[in-house]
Amino acid sequence: MHRRRFPAAGRWPHTARATLTLALAAALTGGLIQAHAQTAVPPAAQDPLTLRGAFEAAWARQPEALALATRRDAARAQAQAAQSWTPEPVAMELSTKTDRLNRNVGTREYEVGVAIPLWLPGERGRSQALADAEGRAVESRTTAAQLRIAAAVREAWWSWQRAHAELEAARGQLENVRRIAADVGKRLKAGDLARADQHQADAAVAAAEGAVAQADGALTVAQQHLRSLTAMPAVGLASAMPSQAEPEPPTPATATAEMDDHAELLALKDRAAVAEGAIALAATQSRASPELTIAATRDRGAYGESHNQTFTVGVRIPFGAGPRHDARVTTARAEAVELQAQMALERARLAGEREAARARADAARAQLAAAERRAGLALESRGFFDKSFRLGETDLPTRLRIESEAADAERQAARARIELAAAISAWRQALGLLPQ
Repeated sequence: MHRRRFPAAGRWPHTARATLTLALAAALTGGLIQAHAQTAVPPAAQDPLTLRGAFEAAWARQPEALALATRRDAARAQAQAAQSWTPEPVAMELSTKTDRLNRNVGTREYEVGVAIPLWLPGERGRSQALADAEGRAVESRTTAAQLRIAAAVREAWWSWQRAHAELEAARGQLENVRRIAADVGKRLKAGDLARADQHQADAAVAAAEGAVAQADGALTVAQQHLRSLTAMPAVGLASAMPSQAEPEPPTPATATAEMDDHAELLALKDRAAVAEGAIALAATQSRASPELTIAATRDRGAYGESHNQTFTVGVRIPFGAGPRHDARVTTARAEAVELQAQMALERARLAGEREAARARADAARAQLAAAERRAGLALESRGFFDKSFRLGETDLPTRLRIESEAADAERQAARARIELAAAISAWRQALGLLPQ
């Protein structure tokens, strides 16, 4: 049998202290390694903010989107009701007859029956057609609502992009003016320039700082407007970079051929179909639904007599509805006429918007080409005058004027890029296309 050796009593404190020290060192080392690993491995970059993402975030908050599932359930329930065997639920009839309160000779009668509503001729088929039309109207109305939300999001989105471009241009101008002011300060100390030149350069810096502050405020306003639509975090929206522009829309010929597929026209067309279906259904419902009654009766005349069993089959046919029926048909016909006229006006309006949007996109494309050409020439001129200013061949006012012209040319080019992207987006909006 092996004997286990234990440390001496005096060595216990040292052993425990050493063990505790090693455990703490291991824990600290593991924590540092884990912290270093978490620091060294960057977190997954968030997806860049896109126009499509902003639209989806805005649509998810709309009442139409929140009620869409319920409306679809209602449309399915109405379609199922139109396919049922009866227009109304079957009813049960129970009755009893007795002489217990007067003679009490034992007269008894019990009757059990059911009342079955019957479809009028053609009513079931037209009810199914109306239910199908209302189901399509729910979907087209949802698409039209999405397109209206897309218009608001697109406007806020490109306003934000314009403000972002203005701020970047203002910051670039401020950086260049500060560089010129620093150069002027050095040359002032060397005795090459006067103090008035330093004041002029400092004034240009102050003006550029004011432009940056103004652009920053405009960007904040645009961000808040976009945030009010999308409910995106302010921090994430402020740090996000604008995304690329939307793709080019279809060709004019294809766009004209797809006029009937526009969401607004489809919504009106489906509403008109619902009105036409309501007219057809109301025409068949000239009276209330007839009823088929089937009953069983069990009775006796007095005490001691045997019970008799009888069966009853009856039909209940209501008279015509008269003015009530005429009112339903006339109301549905007026709705259909109004929707047809509105659809004609909407078609003309959309055609005009498409042509205007296409012309705006062409003009923005030409404006961008001119702005980029001007920006290129201004950048080259700024390089020439910057070199001549450093050599003392150009005075400070001329240098500041050239810098201002170059900054304005860069701002116009950036603005022209945004305007072209916004024009393409507006063209897609006029074509009835959702953001991509």
